[in-house]
Amino acid sequence: MMVSDEEYQKHRVFTELEQYASFYENLAESVFLFVSVGTRAICNIDSYMFSSIQGTLASIQAILRDGRINDAYALLRKYYDSATINIYTRLYLYDHVSIENFIVKQVDDWLRGKKRLPEYRIMSQYIRNSQRIAPITALLFSDADDRYKRLRDRCNDHTHYNFYQNVLLNDKEIRLEGRRQVLEEFSNDLRDIFIMHLSCMFVANEHYMVSSDYIDCLECKITPEPDSQYWVAPFVQEIFDQVINTFRPDITTAIKQHSSMYLA
Repeated sequence: MMVSDEEYQKHRVFTELEQYASFYENLAESVFLFVSVGTRAICNIDSYMFSSIQGTLASIQAILRDGRINDAYALLRKYYDSATINIYTRLYLYDHVSIENFIVKQVDDWLRGKKRLPEYRIMSQYIRNSQRIAPITALLFSDADDRYKRLRDRCNDHTHYNFYQNVLLNDKEIRLEGRRQVLEEFSNDLRDIFIMHLSCMFVANEHYMVSSDYIDCLECKITPEPDSQYWVAPFVQEIFDQVINTFRPDITTAIKQHSSMYLA
């Protein structure tokens, strides 16, 4: 399979990248005015994290279009890290902010460039141990399902050239029999990271998913419809219908059971 082949250039992964990037763009805009409690930040810190992820996905698409699958996997690991950092900081702020501790030093120091966050292994373990999102992590990281370990290993293999095949996948001029298989695997890995990020974020910060209807009514001095503060934004419902309901209905069920937001 050549990169110039129509089969490669029309692979579903390119549509998926656009879909996920659009979601993060909408989310970045919708949460911008939410206060990041526990920090000195004026604007919502996650808004810029989401727009940064949108940029990473755009970079992946450009590099993948050019046939550099190996480089795309290195950026996929960056996406994985970004999702992990975002989930970790939300949970850490929630666990440590209080009246006595209004500024959470670890996260605030990271925002101000004074201190690094813990290494990936520590953040990942913190996420898995969190009771706040336990119903989701129990499904994502069950003993019977090691997909995220294998995904992380694949990203590292590509980043560090652990196998010669990964070297070849960065050369778009040669014909490779396994190129389509790797592209399929890349698409699945991309989707799994997206599902992990959105599902954990939905339970950890469910108000991020809210529709604008409630606030719009208040701003227009109109009485909001009953329970409209629990409606999810249309772009959130759309991504659930297209991705999570389709590929992880078990996670959709868990979110509905542990969230006050109204998912169809």
